Amino acid sequence: MLKFIKHHMDTISGIGIYPVISFVLFFSFFLGMLWWIRSVSKGHIAHMTALPLVEDLNTNDSVHHAN
Repeated sequence: MLKFIKHHMDTISGIGIYPVISFVLFFSFFLGMLWWIRSVSKGHIAHMTALPLVEDLNTNDSVHHAN
């Protein structure tokens, strides 16, 4: 089955550019993420880290007012 697929892929002209485009997109994404990690402030990281642990007071207030 792989030979059948490979044969059809070989007959398509210009198909060699797709792996290059995929690699460039993949590499660009991770370079962008690395740049973002290096440029984001430490305060933002600390805030985002603490979010799951902080109780949301606005949600608790709205529940009490609904009763």
